[in-house]
Amino acid sequence: MSLHRLSHVIIGVPNVAETQSYYSDFGLSQGTNGGFSTRDGGEQLRVVAAPQRRLVELGVAVDHVDDLARVAANLQRLGIPADLDGDTLVATEPIGGFRARLTVLPRLHQERTPATPYNGPGRIERTGRAPGILRTEPVRPRRLGHAVAGTTDLAATMRFFVEGLGFKVSDYIGDKGAFLRCSNDHHNFLALQSPVNYLHHTSWQVDDIDDVGRGAYAMLEDNPERHVWGLGRHHAGSNFFWYLKDPAGNFSEYFSDMDCIPEEEIWEPEVLDGARGLFNWGPPPPPSFLHPEDLAGLMTGAHSKV
Repeated sequence: MSLHRLSHVIIGVPNVAETQSYYSDFGLSQGTNGGFSTRDGGEQLRVVAAPQRRLVELGVAVDHVDDLARVAANLQRLGIPADLDGDTLVATEPIGGFRARLTVLPRLHQERTPATPYNGPGRIERTGRAPGILRTEPVRPRRLGHAVAGTTDLAATMRFFVEGLGFKVSDYIGDKGAFLRCSNDHHNFLALQSPVNYLHHTSWQVDDIDDVGRGAYAMLEDNPERHVWGLGRHHAGSNFFWYLKDPAGNFSEYFSDMDCIPEEEIWEPEVLDGARGLFNWGPPPPPSFLHPEDLAGLMTGAHSKV
């Protein structure tokens, strides 16, 4: 696959400073230019001003300028303009109106982290106290994993990503959504049929389930209103998760242990119905996860611009 990862996201919010403070608490490191970095991925998030919360830009890393030319030709066949300039291509997703910025970048090679030892029946991997409870340093995400957005035209958004950019389909949520990938991760983008175009959440990798829990605990200790859903394990992607909410209403996810789909592996997408489309175990998702509390306001704002 010539595409190999998400490089960054830019999100628009009406309350920039407050939202930036949240992502500092979340464990991202803010630089002097205002951008936020992960431990392994470099600068991967920017928060900019917008009348309503929304996805402004999704960055995708590619191997070579030839890959950009191929994407430009694909988009042209779909009737979607693309601006190709050197090692960067920019195109606008036709439904949500966010930019997709494809850039020639090196592949991300994360330093191998030794597996966390966990004891089990007949299996002693550690003695003494568990490493997870001895950690004192704040949780800092390793990299950006995926983004999820609602779209009023699922088929058109999928055409843009699959036929245009070159993403692959991993699984479907009935006829309501599609998990798409541009790397070995099970998914890097999830498109959800929705009555309004909006950013649902961004997802950030941490070391293990202990850091999923530690990160969420630290975020909630003085701000319990940030809690959305967790701890649990998804079926699609198999990852552990905990979702929190930023001050603009966007969700953010700590995740670990995502399914890996090697480029050479033959993968047949499944249609996941019912609860399997959302989770394998954990508390059931709250209504606000599927229908965020500000959805009506976002719809009103969208209609007022027509």
